[in-house]
Amino acid sequence: MKANTVLLTAVAMVAFAANSVLCRLALGAGLIDAASFATVRTISGAVLLAAILLLRQKAVAARPNWRSVVALYLYMVFFAFAYLSLSAGTGALILFGAVQLTMFTVALRSGEHFPPASWAGLVLASAGLVYLVSPGLTAPDPLGAALMVIAGMAWGAYSLVGRSATDPVEATAHNFLYAVPLVVATSLVFAGDFAVTTAGAAYAVASGAVASGVGYVIWYAALRGLTGTGAATVQLSVPVIAAIGGVILLSEAVTLRLVVASAATLGGVALVLAQRNRSGG
Repeated sequence: MKANTVLLTAVAMVAFAANSVLCRLALGAGLIDAASFATVRTISGAVLLAAILLLRQKAVAARPNWRSVVALYLYMVFFAFAYLSLSAGTGALILFGAVQLTMFTVALRSGEHFPPASWAGLVLASAGLVYLVSPGLTAPDPLGAALMVIAGMAWGAYSLVGRSATDPVEATAHNFLYAVPLVVATSLVFAGDFAVTTAGAAYAVASGAVASGVGYVIWYAALRGLTGTGAATVQLSVPVIAAIGGVILLSEAVTLRLVVASAATLGGVALVLAQRNRSGG
C-alpha cells in the first residue's frame, strides 16, 4: 500500500472518530433534536464543499450520483435517530457490524479472495471491538437497532460507490448538496420535535463542515488505494480512536480494557491490510 494511501486513511479515521464524539456530545446531552442535527450537519458540509468548488472554479451544480446521494442521506438521518435510543457502545457495534457485512458481501460477490491470515485479522479486530464496547452492552432497543443497521448498510454502500470517484472533492460536494433537500424535508416531517441550542448547533456545524465534509473528501481519496475488504476492515479502528479521543478530550479514564481492545483491533486491521498489500490488493 502506498504511503499517501496510509496517510489519507489514517486522517479519515481520525475525522470519523471526531465526528462520532461530536454526535455523542450533541445528541446524548439532548442539545439538539435528531432531524435538526442531521440537517445542520449536511448543510454545513454542503456549504464548505461548495465554497471549495468555487475556489477551484468547478461547477457547483452538476448531475448527481443518486446512489451516493441517497446512501449519504440515509446514513445521516438514520444514524442520528438511532442514537436517540441506543447507548454509544451498542450503536457502534451495530453500525460497524452492518458496515462490514455490507462491504464484505459485495467483495465476496465480486470474487475478491480472502487469505486465511486475513480472516484471522478480521476475527482479532472484531474481538477487540466487541471487548471494548461489551461492558455497557445491553439488549438494544429493536427500533434503534434497526435504524442503526440501515445507517451501517448505507455507509457501506456509500464507501463502495465512492471508490469509483475521479474527483473526491467534487463528488463529495455534489453528494452533500443534493442531500440537503432530503434532510430539510425530513426536518419538516419531524418539526414537532424541533429543539436546537447554540451548543447543539455548533456541534452539528463542526460535524458537518470538518469531520464530515473534509473527512469524506479525504476518505474518497483514500478509497482509490484500498480494496473493498481493506476499506471495510480499517473502519473498525474508528470506535477505538473515538474512545481514545474521549480519554483526551472528555477526561475519561484510561483502563487496561481500553489498552487491550485498542491493541487487538488495530493489530487485526494491520494484519488484514498487510495481507491485502502482499496479495496485490
